[in-house]
Amino acid sequence: MQSRMQNPALILPGAMQPIQELLKAVHAGGVDAQTLELVHLRVSQINGCSVCVDAGTKTARKAGVSDERLATVAAWRETPYFTEEERAALELAEAATRLADRAAAVSDEVWDRAATYFDEKQLAAIVLIIGVTNLFNRLNATTRQIAGAWG
Repeated sequence: MQSRMQNPALILPGAMQPIQELLKAVHAGGVDAQTLELVHLRVSQINGCSVCVDAGTKTARKAGVSDERLATVAAWRETPYFTEEERAALELAEAATRLADRAAAVSDEVWDRAATYFDEKQLAAIVLIIGVTNLFNRLNATTRQIAGAWG
């Protein structure tokens, strides 16, 4: 495998800095680091971004996510390894990533379930990590970035 080009955020001067600032804000939003890592990993799985799945698995492990949870995040609904809060965040992540799959992309039911566990600041952090992950997934998949190439 060979990438088409370097990640665009690394090529254009000044592009990576604002993304990193967004990620800092996300991590200051009051959501447990493991939940954020699980959301990042699930979004990356949906989008088929090998770089983000690879890196996300490594960072999730560093955040303390167990091997059972890493192995089953793609099937989180059918496993006992996730809290109700994590399930609400993963459900929101899936809906916000698969926008065209239904008429109401993120239904009130999905949103309300997440809002029962997370306050507005935490919801903002989750929505931002979903958005930033989708951004990176699209940059990486389009330019065919190689899993493991970033370290």
